[in-house]
Amino acid sequence: MRNQSPRRRALAATSGLLLTTAGVVIAQAPQVVAATTGSSSTYIVLYDSGASSSGAASTISSAGGTLVADYSQIGVVVARSSAPDFATKAASAKGVSGVSKTDGFATKIDNGATGSDTSTTDTVGAAGTSDPLTGLQWDMNQIKAPDAHAVNNGAGVLVGDIDTGLDYTHPDLAANVDDAASANCVSGVAVPGKVAAMDDNGHGTHTAGTIAAAANGIGIVGVAPQVRIAGIKAGDADGFFFPEAVICAFMWAGTHGVAVTNNSYFADPWLFNCKNDPQQRALWTAERRAIQFAQQNGVTVVAAESNQADDLSHPTQDATSPDNTTPVTRDITNACAVVPVEVPGVIGVTATGNKQMKSFYSSYGISTTDVAAPGGDSILQVTAAAPNGRVLSTWPASLMGGCARKVLDGAATYCYAQGTSMASPHAAGVAALLSSAHGLKGGALEAALQRGATALSCPADTSVYDFFPAVDGGQPQTCQGGAGHNSWFGAGEVNALNAVK
Repeated sequence: MRNQSPRRRALAATSGLLLTTAGVVIAQAPQVVAATTGSSSTYIVLYDSGASSSGAASTISSAGGTLVADYSQIGVVVARSSAPDFATKAASAKGVSGVSKTDGFATKIDNGATGSDTSTTDTVGAAGTSDPLTGLQWDMNQIKAPDAHAVNNGAGVLVGDIDTGLDYTHPDLAANVDDAASANCVSGVAVPGKVAAMDDNGHGTHTAGTIAAAANGIGIVGVAPQVRIAGIKAGDADGFFFPEAVICAFMWAGTHGVAVTNNSYFADPWLFNCKNDPQQRALWTAERRAIQFAQQNGVTVVAAESNQADDLSHPTQDATSPDNTTPVTRDITNACAVVPVEVPGVIGVTATGNKQMKSFYSSYGISTTDVAAPGGDSILQVTAAAPNGRVLSTWPASLMGGCARKVLDGAATYCYAQGTSMASPHAAGVAALLSSAHGLKGGALEAALQRGATALSCPADTSVYDFFPAVDGGQPQTCQGGAGHNSWFGAGEVNALNAVK
């Protein structure tokens, strides 16, 4: 995503996930996005619902392409071709309902709503508490994670962090990284192992630490410090997430025993994705199928809601898309959605700060928000406990140049950041505690997560948010609903202690 002013910072990560409402309409003619002559491009080939992709290799070859991956479980094929007529030829094959080139549909993260900080470094010695930086973790205290750890630490649960990978050598993560469940999906086909999934951006290591930093006498402690964490790398060094990578990531999660995935990204180049856009239909359907495949295989999907301060349940305008070229303002309706967070069954998370107010940047929605979690707020919620308002987590030592607010514990390196990208892994960690303590999954896990949340009501006075109107359309931020469920906090802020009782 493009850089924005502090008010307009986008979500800390983005993906090519796109949404349709009812699945493939078989009666329609295949949708084609034409290629341009030149270098090889990647395509998503979508088969009709129920149709077999068993002849995919022959179909792709006949159309002038090379088969990259055949996800036959969901009728989705990834292919590459330099032939300008590849899409047209492939779309004419039996059972194919759509072909779309993924060029231009990458997504790019930025590391939260960072503001305009100058670079600082704090050094903390090894003396003090067993994990010396826990005193800086206002976020963990707020959701009662330390209290929960006296009951359950998340043992026996595998969490997949779909992000830019993770630094498996980090002293606070190394013991919990699951090598066999980690993979690099950037190409659209999984390359197994933690080495392949090494983080070359930093964002994934930050979200992973919030979930799974070990209680080992070093640095910080995560929400679930005894979970196994799999780095499922879908974003590259520049923070771009292509559709084929996201499809691969969910298919990997659904076939490797992952109980919970964290998803700190949303779709680009269009923030709001409209189901009737012929350029995107095949991509939307393919990625939705991959998400639902993971869900059907026991994966609880947790996702961030974005940093646009938008009401996702009542969108009226998209003024910031496409963000890979000059934006064009367009009117939109509820037929347009942010994904993965608006895919059915995905747990949507808004961000809070240290005053348990909604973070100034966090998007929200009465039909989208399930729970809230700490994501930081460097403007409205700077307190004695949170002197810069942000969330501290792990960061690769080799990438500390990309961190504006650094903290060191010996050789272990950490960074402050804020965004709904930071909120989502808190909720994913609490979901992992629920899974560990009670063996829950799917709808039962989501219901328990909401039931145990700390209820937060809409504020009586929201005038302070008037300084931060929606990025798309400029509407004032408004909160709808009651303490039991509202558009800003859903059922409330996640509570780790309630999860393990």
